[in-house]
Amino acid sequence: MFVTLLVAAASAAAPAAAPSCYSRLTNEWLCGQYLADRREEIVRATVQHLEITVVAVLLGVVIAFPLALLARRLPRLESTILGVSTGVYTIPSLALFPLLVPFTGLTATTVVIGLALYALTILVRSMLEGFRSVPEDVRESATGLGYGPVRLLLLVELPLALPVIFAGLRVATVSTVALTTVGSLVSYGGLGNLIKDGVSTNFRAELLTAAVLCVLLAVVLDVLLVLAQRLATPWTRGVRS
Repeated sequence: MFVTLLVAAASAAAPAAAPSCYSRLTNEWLCGQYLADRREEIVRATVQHLEITVVAVLLGVVIAFPLALLARRLPRLESTILGVSTGVYTIPSLALFPLLVPFTGLTATTVVIGLALYALTILVRSMLEGFRSVPEDVRESATGLGYGPVRLLLLVELPLALPVIFAGLRVATVSTVALTTVGSLVSYGGLGNLIKDGVSTNFRAELLTAAVLCVLLAVVLDVLLVLAQRLATPWTRGVRS
């Protein structure tokens, strides 16, 4: 009976003798046990971060495309469009998100709209420069072959502008991955929620894990965009070779 009680006492004291790498007694930066114990939380935050980033960039593209076309067709409006799209970026996210809350509430929509507006600074300029990079003689040749404005845009100008547009899209996407973390202000920051919690509680493993995942997410999205560009512009590979 005494031996049984001794073994039970020893097993109960074992966790205290060997605390985990993120207990009250230890606070390590690298902690595999944290990854195992909080796996669902980490995956959920990563998926939310990815969804917000992708939707925000797509919304930014949808808004930026007609703005770039308008600036190209009406040069008098170019400075105004570029000025407004750039001016939005000067608004701190700590101010922009609260300004949207009365209209969209504490939802992911608030973060998506804010990030899409920030992305316009890069996307509008890159699209405008992409259309400008199309040689004028190419436009004239296509017009001479009977291409109307819509066909000229979709079949000639847009394909030739894709390399410049993709360059801007890559920058906008990577910057959006970083800015998504600020969405933690309204509890929709994806990995930013973990970073905020890690900073406030000095939880090293949580902070490092979220930061590394943000970097990996940006790298993965950038690589995917490079592959998409190569698939969409096969003629550029032939030019380089």
